[in-house]
Amino acid sequence: MSGKLIPVDPASVMVMRDVTPRITTLSVPFLRFGAIPIGGRATLVKLSSGSLAVFSPVALTEEVRAKVMAMGNDVRYIVAPDIEHHIFISEWKAEYPTAQLIGPAGLPEKRAELVGVDPKVNNDHFDHVFTPQNKHSLSITSEFDADFDYEFVDAHPNKELVFFFRPDRVLIEADLMFNLPATEQYSRASVQDKKNGPLARLFMSLQTTADAAKGQKRFLWHLVSRKNRTGFNESAKRIASWDFETVIPCHGDVIEGHGKQVFEKVFDWHLKK
Repeated sequence: MSGKLIPVDPASVMVMRDVTPRITTLSVPFLRFGAIPIGGRATLVKLSSGSLAVFSPVALTEEVRAKVMAMGNDVRYIVAPDIEHHIFISEWKAEYPTAQLIGPAGLPEKRAELVGVDPKVNNDHFDHVFTPQNKHSLSITSEFDADFDYEFVDAHPNKELVFFFRPDRVLIEADLMFNLPATEQYSRASVQDKKNGPLARLFMSLQTTADAAKGQKRFLWHLVSRKNRTGFNESAKRIASWDFETVIPCHGDVIEGHGKQVFEKVFDWHLKK
């Protein structure tokens, strides 16, 4: 159940920050498997048209509503960037009913099975669903496409959608690359919540971009991409061709100014194959 993974009082621990004048991050504690503190993050983007898109939504607190209002209150796109980052989709859709839902293949079916089981999940219709067949032909809308490039990494087990916001040179992703520890996301959490057990410390050693990032490189090569390495490599190369300088991951700290270099380091083996 999703309630075991998210903060009881998200407003008390959320960190809201403007990464650029058009991009705001909403960072919160989040426990993977109910035990590993990897953090969670939503990204609010104001498009050139003035409308808003939210990626990987988190709890819609009063402070978040106020921020959305300050940014124009015109939420037109709600994006679930993979089959895991969807807990608050229904909450945002109920608040902004005209917004279009975007997600990867498999997510609508997964959510349908959770209706009536998980109180946070409603039977919401997805307007745009990425599949392996349409991944390079699917178009969202003219205003969305005017600002974003996107890649469906269907070779990833979580079916990752990665977005490049061209105006600010920012890459927005979910589980494709972690940047642990989740310092910002746990900066307002209690001391007890910040304690890491042996399993958490092991996971963090495999999901850091620090130094040579060998743990994460091995994790991606030997585990994540092993079933379809050719497809994974192709997606990595497409993303690396974009001219981004900042990376906003869902898990771990934002990488500002040198995000492209970090991405190329972590995916080095995939980019060379």
